[in-house]
Amino acid sequence: MSTTSPLTLEETAFHAWYQRERTALELACALHVARLQALLVQAGDVEVAKVEGRVKDRDECLRKFARKYRAALEESGAPYEIQHCITDLIGVRVVCLYEDELARIADIARAHFEVIDVTDKVSAVQATESSFGYKGLHLDLRLRAGAGPGDGHAGAPFELQVRTIIQDAWSVLDHRIKYKKSIPPELKRRINVLSALFELADREFRQIRDATEAELRRADAELDGPEAGHAGSELDAFTFLRIARHFFTGYKFDADRVDLFVEEIRGWAPGMTRARFNALLSETLGTVKRYRQFYEDTHPQGSFNPFTVMRHCLYLADKVVFHRALRNSAREAFEAWLQQNPA
Repeated sequence: MSTTSPLTLEETAFHAWYQRERTALELACALHVARLQALLVQAGDVEVAKVEGRVKDRDECLRKFARKYRAALEESGAPYEIQHCITDLIGVRVVCLYEDELARIADIARAHFEVIDVTDKVSAVQATESSFGYKGLHLDLRLRAGAGPGDGHAGAPFELQVRTIIQDAWSVLDHRIKYKKSIPPELKRRINVLSALFELADREFRQIRDATEAELRRADAELDGPEAGHAGSELDAFTFLRIARHFFTGYKFDADRVDLFVEEIRGWAPGMTRARFNALLSETLGTVKRYRQFYEDTHPQGSFNPFTVMRHCLYLADKVVFHRALRNSAREAFEAWLQQNPA
């Protein structure tokens, strides 16, 4: 729609309606975002990067109406109101981490909302050889009767977009590419290659996640003690966790802290094996546990978590190699206690 063209009666009416209803639309959008966030947290089995919503811009609504609906409606001669043609006035987007979570999020939405329509844009693109684009799963939804406040626009249809982080990034970049249809074949091929790389990245992230989980399951399945399996192999995150969980049952080890700690150990003692790490902890853990009890009795507000315990164990096992495992103040306090409490 040209900004210099005079508005039709329907467009003028839509301007007035949009101005009047904008606040109510924003409120309904916020309610849908909050409801979906709560449902996803309650489900507990999907990793969501963000949930966000928006009310479609007024002029964007008019452009969409002109592109998709105006010609047919004007040809029919039937009276119409523009707002009834825009099904995504309210839009909510859920961005998850992995592509196999798209269907799970859609299932959660189906269980709590009335589904008006579903558009699987990923499958549509993957089923063709010449098209490009990577836009995720779109669902047109409506609150079920009695599921929440139905006044205002909360009970009206809204669009839910479900994307992975990779799909979301592609969509943002895709919108920056101009003239994607009537372009030379070479340029179209380059865009197709780029789209394929994004698709491959999505698949690889999922497969790396699955392989990581398989390694953890394999390590946890070794039930005959932490020395079992590849005892001579170099210490890594998986073998570290197998040993650490053996000594500190029930403690939830943060992945980032595990990564950093294992890298520190490798820096202090290059070539550290699983067997040696296990032996160092076994030899010193009793003494360090006695020191931890002393420390907690004298420092009620202090923290002595399993990582701290293992740092003290390593230092006690070899004070030269693992000198940097403890800060100066911690090392001095530990040495003072050791002098008064020899092993």
